[in-house]
Amino acid sequence: MKKNLVIIGANDFQNSLILRAKDLGYTTHVFAWQCGDIGERTADYFYPISIVEKEKILEICKYIDPVGVVSIASDLAAITVNYIAERLALVGNGMESAMLATNKHLMRKAFERAGLPSCRSAIVNYPEEREALGFSFPLIIKPTDRSGSRGIFKVHEQSELEVAITQARAHSFEKQVLMEEYAEGREYSIEYISYNGQHHFLACTEKYTTGDPLFVETAHLQPAYNITDKLLCDIKALVPKVLDCLGVKYGASHTELKIDENGNIKIIECGARMGGDCIGSDLVYLSTGIDFVKAVIDVACGNEPCLESVVSPQISAIRFIFSERDLENYKLVKTRYSESLYRTSEILPIDGRKICDSSTRYGYYILKSGTMEKMLELLSKLDL
Repeated sequence: MKKNLVIIGANDFQNSLILRAKDLGYTTHVFAWQCGDIGERTADYFYPISIVEKEKILEICKYIDPVGVVSIASDLAAITVNYIAERLALVGNGMESAMLATNKHLMRKAFERAGLPSCRSAIVNYPEEREALGFSFPLIIKPTDRSGSRGIFKVHEQSELEVAITQARAHSFEKQVLMEEYAEGREYSIEYISYNGQHHFLACTEKYTTGDPLFVETAHLQPAYNITDKLLCDIKALVPKVLDCLGVKYGASHTELKIDENGNIKIIECGARMGGDCIGSDLVYLSTGIDFVKAVIDVACGNEPCLESVVSPQISAIRFIFSERDLENYKLVKTRYSESLYRTSEILPIDGRKICDSSTRYGYYILKSGTMEKMLELLSKLDL
């Protein structure tokens, strides 16, 4: 039986997908810009073609004749995945849904039409537009079409706007910038998987960031600690409406929310793909026992996913390395808490560069624990 699987992307996060697909007996055909990423070596077949070159990838896929096309943790790759799936009549959400789930302006408009609780926003070109639009400080300025904390700025006064808009535009593929109201509260991400329009909750992730102005993630904890049963019920009632609104019927999704001290929920954004930062590939597996990566592959190949636990659930977390202090904390974990260390990425030499988005961090390590109390105690020792 033919089991060719096309995978878009070859970086460290995609490698979990490549390896799991191979374990399941698929022949992996991986497309990405050649830059030395690990997936170039682990793939059965690697094609040095940028993930944005959809037509070139499509032509090769016609010869591969895959049973599915898939990617995890990348908005940009998700566009190509849906394009290939649509052209080859494979499982996907279609290009209309892909654009809604990757363009933050179109996404906000969809939320507005559906009456969902989201942040008010508008495309802007100049700082002077703020007053006419009726926006008050603080504000978020960000590209319409990027992820991974790229080009996001919190601004507190008029004098900061011009630089923020210019830099956000430089990060944007389509050179468009959103100005939006700032949502107060703690930040969470909600992991789901969908099959044939049925949406299945997997996990609620608590986020930790550097704060303003850039909000680069420093850690994630799963399941979330600072969440009540009532709030979780409210979230489970809201997120399926978000997915329906964006036309998501198949595959993983990663919805980011903020919840203020009064329990009011604001949707930040929703990606129709697995969460990055190993949230989907590792933390969901650890905290639920569900093989999320296999489930994503199953859905892409037209099969109903198995959502039963295959291992005992634990508490999971990921901690990112920003500095020498973080590196020393990692060494502490290795020597004194090795039983809690699940997996470690390649850790780059600390060269003092400014960490401006998720791609510029030096590495990460993933933690596991039998109880939330032990995990929180460990995280406190890691300056979190």
